[in-house]
Amino acid sequence: MKKYAFNEITYMQFILIIHGTQIGTGVFSLPKNLAEKAGTDGWMSLLLGWGFAVAASIAIVQIFKKFPNDTLADLLIRLFGKFIGKALLIPVILYFAFGVWSVLTSGVLYVKHWFLPQTSDYVVMILLIVPGYLVARSGLRILGRYSELVFYMTLWMPFTLLIVLKDSHWIHLLPLFKDGWRPIVQGVEETAFSFFGFEIVYFLYPFLQKKQLAVRGVVIANTLTLIYYLGVTLICFAFYSPDDITNYNQPLLSLLKVIELRFLERFDMIYLVFYLFVVSTTWLSMTFGAVFSTGHLFGKEGPAPFAVILFLLIVALTVALHPSWNQLQQSQQLISKFGIGFAYILPWFLLLYSRIYDRLRRRDPQ
Repeated sequence: MKKYAFNEITYMQFILIIHGTQIGTGVFSLPKNLAEKAGTDGWMSLLLGWGFAVAASIAIVQIFKKFPNDTLADLLIRLFGKFIGKALLIPVILYFAFGVWSVLTSGVLYVKHWFLPQTSDYVVMILLIVPGYLVARSGLRILGRYSELVFYMTLWMPFTLLIVLKDSHWIHLLPLFKDGWRPIVQGVEETAFSFFGFEIVYFLYPFLQKKQLAVRGVVIANTLTLIYYLGVTLICFAFYSPDDITNYNQPLLSLLKVIELRFLERFDMIYLVFYLFVVSTTWLSMTFGAVFSTGHLFGKEGPAPFAVILFLLIVALTVALHPSWNQLQQSQQLISKFGIGFAYILPWFLLLYSRIYDRLRRRDPQ
């Protein structure tokens, strides 16, 4: 009998949860960060970053093929024993919890800057959390349906950026390989943070109905993310001059201000409102990772109590710190350093270790 049969997700939900977890607020500053590292060749760094993300995602799937009913929490306990396995869950919980705080804080700062400058940050945080809690407390199946809804509801957004193409100059992208491969490779570090989120596969695999499609699913999810990032980056590179783009902290938001419709003057405000739904799929997926791991740590099922505790801690942290853009940037840099190990290196270590474990178990069935 399947351990998680009560909360299974479809193939499409599997893809869209991964894609939704990757699409956070990082896309607003991504073109500038890539331009600083690799100039207008930065879009090539995205292709390399996609390759690394796909490879790590496939490695995670390969790990769980041997243990199809295990999540990361189950696997750590199986491979390292109950005590060490549960101890290893603590940094996993902190990683996802810190990720939730970071994404929510960026959402709060955007809302305060664009819509509610006179409202306290903790009030905005509560306004974001309360509707999200209704999804977070209901388990993975509801999260999957929510990710599907948000994806279809916001599918029109990337196409609106095509409006600025009439004022763009593709000559900005030439010549290719201006300074060789070195800056392009250095730009991969920036893309690593943007592709974070695929590590949620650690928890999704046992809930997937058609596990034979998992590899195809992670490739499609990462490719959807690549298409979105690549479209935004190329349009920004073509719209701004190579020297001008680094003057904008968030080139995408600045570009949206240029778009004007006959019936709508501030299109950028509408875009940002809908993008908050996209961002919610990121922090709600990370909430699932943190809450699910916490449940395993304490041997309790049911995400609602742990979600309440997590959100109360986040609100308390907001009241205590009143986070700024600089603090947010520092927290993202911290997550990036830990995330490189957790998302890109750990899958290969676990894959090797699980193969050795499986071979030894076959030799000694007792």
